[in-house]
Amino acid sequence: MQTRDLDLTEIINGEEVMGPSPFFKHQRIVSKLHLIIGQFVNRNNLGEVCLSPLDVIFEEGVNRLQPDILFIKKENMNIGQDWIRGVPDMVCEIISAGSYEKDTDIKKAIYEKYKVPEYWIVIPELQTIEILTIDDDKYKLHSIAAFEGVVISKIIEGLQVAIKDIFGLCC
Repeated sequence: MQTRDLDLTEIINGEEVMGPSPFFKHQRIVSKLHLIIGQFVNRNNLGEVCLSPLDVIFEEGVNRLQPDILFIKKENMNIGQDWIRGVPDMVCEIISAGSYEKDTDIKKAIYEKYKVPEYWIVIPELQTIEILTIDDDKYKLHSIAAFEGVVISKIIEGLQVAIKDIFGLCC
């Protein structure tokens, strides 16, 4: 069995990238999203929802990322052993000022390259959630809500998340 200390290092296009620990606001949003998505997934027996830090190894030594939240359908659970080795069904990144380019450009391109079916981009400063889905090997906007309204997942069928439930009273 492999062991490793808690590590916030990712490998992005072959380079090790060390990230700082997240701020409290970031973690509150992660916690709220995880609770809403996790309860829905558990209630409907759809699979597993996990939190960072958890390595998603797309290609050993080339791309090992740690999305804030990820979802794996129950029929794809074989990719989860020590870490996630393969493509999760959904990944989610909470964007901060310091991670904007990395999350919306670099990591998005990697998720797209490996055809992660659904990518959630959460932008606290704009109280916005965007859900992108793969269409013809490219991400296309599937659902978006800002300040109010709901986003609707394509991959986690039936899941709707209200903006007020994520950003209300915290952001």
